[in-house]
Amino acid sequence: MRTYAKPIAALTGSLVLAAGLTACGGSSAASDEKAVTVYSADGLKGEAGDGWYDKVFADFEKKTGIKVKYVEGGSGEMVQRALREKSNTQADVLVTLPPFIQQAGSKGLLQKYVPRGADRVSGADKASDGTWTSVVNNYFGFVHNKKELPNAPKSWEELLDAKYRDRLQYSTPGVAGDGTAVLIKAMHDFGGKDAAMAYLKKLQANNVGPSSSTSKLAPKVDKGELLVANGDVQMNFAQSASLPNLGIWFPARGDGRPTTFALPYAAGLVEGAPHGENGRKLLDFLLSEDAQRQVSAVGGGFPAREDIKPTDANAVALAKIMAGVEVFEPDWADIDRNLTSYVDAWKSATGS
Repeated sequence: MRTYAKPIAALTGSLVLAAGLTACGGSSAASDEKAVTVYSADGLKGEAGDGWYDKVFADFEKKTGIKVKYVEGGSGEMVQRALREKSNTQADVLVTLPPFIQQAGSKGLLQKYVPRGADRVSGADKASDGTWTSVVNNYFGFVHNKKELPNAPKSWEELLDAKYRDRLQYSTPGVAGDGTAVLIKAMHDFGGKDAAMAYLKKLQANNVGPSSSTSKLAPKVDKGELLVANGDVQMNFAQSASLPNLGIWFPARGDGRPTTFALPYAAGLVEGAPHGENGRKLLDFLLSEDAQRQVSAVGGGFPAREDIKPTDANAVALAKIMAGVEVFEPDWADIDRNLTSYVDAWKSATGS
């Protein structure tokens, strides 16, 4: 285990969406098209077109002439979509949170490509087989309404209080990356699956219900519809620019130290990508020095490259948020192998 000492990586971003992307197939005409399709977990998209994705995608198009077609959803949702399309691949680049990027790799959805700049990314934040690399480091967390709940809860146990009934919500494990992170952190903090599920069973009395998207919970917290919800540091920090009542916090077990773990946005080149060369160029661009230097100032997050050390106001604020929080490293191989059984245990415990 380690304690946070310096900012690491993240982003936020956006472009528009393509609801019904036309099949590109694998023809040479498709390969020559000046386009690249990105399937991404939500959280990197700027609500007002002012996020990291908005900026870097626009810069990429200006530099290369390649237009980015963007589709977003929960991490699990994006992997499932890519899996359904495996015989007629639509996406070129897939960006998800762990453990879904590992899941994509184990299902044969990713091909090996090591982007330029990946040698500057920590070994824990990229695949040993070269199929994915983090483009933004990030951390799991929770948000609270600072107006109605000025002092954030300190522990998991506090969330069982009746005042949170129907005013607490977390996104769905197995569907949303941050929802799955609730299970991972609970199993760590409570010392195992059974104890975590026993706690989450009790918490269900206060839980509003399922949500496929974590990003949709923060506005509810800001309005006071919810007092507490799950999220992640980068996304919620970026959202707080327009949602002033959001406060970021990390639950502890009892009177222990607050904990979290790295939850990076990881990107890989899709197997059978119809615009594979364009996908490689985009991955290179996302890890370029210029793009990474804009991560904190524009996106409110932490750069993936260890050689990029931002000192802007956002980077300073993020370091303050993370001060004193213990960062543990999950066993991602175990989670990849057993994710289905963990989600099934959660469904059984909560009746979901």
